[in-house]
Amino acid sequence: MLDIDDIRTLLAHGRYELTRHALTRLVERNISAEFIRTAGASAEVIEDYSNDKYSPSCLVLGFSGENPLHLQVSRGYTLPGPNQPS
Repeated sequence: MLDIDDIRTLLAHGRYELTRHALTRLVERNISAEFIRTAGASAEVIEDYSNDKYSPSCLVLGFSGENPLHLQVSRGYTLPGPNQPS
């Protein structure tokens, strides 16, 4: 299960997938990939949903400058090992 350091790394490097709902909200709110990367680098878990319906997840809060960004992140993903494709 991903910890906050893994989540920060993935968000900061743009290694994430968006649901259709999330993509719609990003477009509506004019949130860029750069904003996600910047806010993701400083993200903190503010709520944990260990028993979420599809997989464990959490709500994170990060900032790009003074602008906040809340993201619900699946924690069920595992990072590839050194000999596995990313």
